[in-house]
Amino acid sequence: MDFEHSPKVQDLRRRLLAFMDEHIYPNEKRHAQEAHASFMNAERTGGPYTGLPLMEELKRKARAAGLWNLFLPEDEHGAGLTNLEYAPLCEIMGRRYWSAEAFNCSAPDTGNTEVIARYGNEAQKARWLQPLLDGEIRSSFAMTEPAVASSDATNIETRIRRDGDDYVIDGRKWYITGAMNERCKLFILMGKTDPDNLDRHRQQSMIIVPRDTPGITVVRDMALVNHYDAPFGHPEVIFDNVRVPASNLLLGEGRGFEIAQGRLGPGRIHHCMRMIGMAESALEMMCERAVSRVAFGKPLSDQGVWRERIARGRMLIDQTRWMVLHAAWRMDTVGNKVAAKEIAMIKVIAPNNCIQVIDDAMQAFGAMGLSQDTLLVNFWAYARHLRVADGPDEVHTNAVAKQELGPYRAKVA
Repeated sequence: MDFEHSPKVQDLRRRLLAFMDEHIYPNEKRHAQEAHASFMNAERTGGPYTGLPLMEELKRKARAAGLWNLFLPEDEHGAGLTNLEYAPLCEIMGRRYWSAEAFNCSAPDTGNTEVIARYGNEAQKARWLQPLLDGEIRSSFAMTEPAVASSDATNIETRIRRDGDDYVIDGRKWYITGAMNERCKLFILMGKTDPDNLDRHRQQSMIIVPRDTPGITVVRDMALVNHYDAPFGHPEVIFDNVRVPASNLLLGEGRGFEIAQGRLGPGRIHHCMRMIGMAESALEMMCERAVSRVAFGKPLSDQGVWRERIARGRMLIDQTRWMVLHAAWRMDTVGNKVAAKEIAMIKVIAPNNCIQVIDDAMQAFGAMGLSQDTLLVNFWAYARHLRVADGPDEVHTNAVAKQELGPYRAKVA
């Protein structure tokens, strides 16, 4: 294993850091103001969240700087980076939870773009791929449902029924990230085309559903730890007799799980990469607070408990980073399927380790750490949601245990 950055990555990293210093950090206040205005407008009108003028400006600048679609390994569409090469760049973008969109590297668009690029037919690519690559539209991934335990995706109840040249979709989804935004133009939806198939992993399919198709109703936005994430949102969505052409099906009936495994591996590790960046920012804030804040006659940095927490933060972040890099290296060398254990491990380790760092930083700021005056609450909400998103801790822990126990069970079989 060689985790040294290649000259190409070193150059991209240098340029990305400079972009963050020049364009992202100085615009934090403006971003917060525009996001709040988008939320208030949607509250007043009952309509979707509007896009942010700042983000459109940043996207033009990032594209001009050659910092665009860095997540895509395909040279013809993206930067041609491996997972290992992308990791330090994704971490930098994660230092501000909202900045990845400026580089067209934000979820769920990254995963959806990869799905269409890898599994879509030529007509699907012609209609949807280039607008996503250009950052002109946004998308959503409709999988989670409120009525069933979606941690076991075989429970999904949404039906995709063939009717002549169309498929008809009926179901209810929620926490569908991005679907509140006015620029969301499509869903990639997972549902059952063959619910009676004895192979429970061949019952599901994925299909592209244009956002403006009749029968789609956004019921409400769902709060994320009591935070409404404008301008993206995570709404509850009803699909009632939604009719789309049969040609919108991805790859074929019964292949939804196959697509999901190809999509969720990179998606999970990208979340973990971004999470490290947030934890680094939280540790920086904690250190700055510790040397400037005086309590009981001396700076926090001179008090043993805070030194312990700062040291713990560095150790937790570095543990997480090396585990993520190892998982990325495994994905690049043996493939996502073989690297499933490593992906599962970092999906548990990253949010739990980083939550601890962020929580300690919040404690250092006292009441301020719980307020809107720092980004720590946003970081904490992102980290906490990641213990559930893309599969909860329990599912991934169970998967790791199964692989560890496999050889021992074989001996006694």
